[in-house]
Amino acid sequence: MTTDEDDVERGSDNVFADLRLQDAEAHMLKAELVTQIDAIIRRRGLKQVEAAKLLGLSQPDVSRLLRGSFREYSMERLLRLLTALGRDVNIVIREGRSERQGRLRIEA
Repeated sequence: MTTDEDDVERGSDNVFADLRLQDAEAHMLKAELVTQIDAIIRRRGLKQVEAAKLLGLSQPDVSRLLRGSFREYSMERLLRLLTALGRDVNIVIREGRSERQGRLRIEA
């Protein structure tokens, strides 16, 4: 139910920042990496047991990861999971476009 008093605030591109979580940019980057892992597994039509074997994880760990429980995974470990799925990962460091703080992002 809405009333005239309900305020709607447009969110940013980062739900973790909108929730004011610490290290929001890192959380968003990890979520994007997990999204890529999920997309590869789906495109290949892998069952979680098969994916687990490729990734060196247990099936329950794959299930938790794909359901969004990735807090305990480092970015490095997520990148290694992508390489285990046959993806090349390139890390490019370039000068920022302005004087503000640089940013992290995924291009796939």
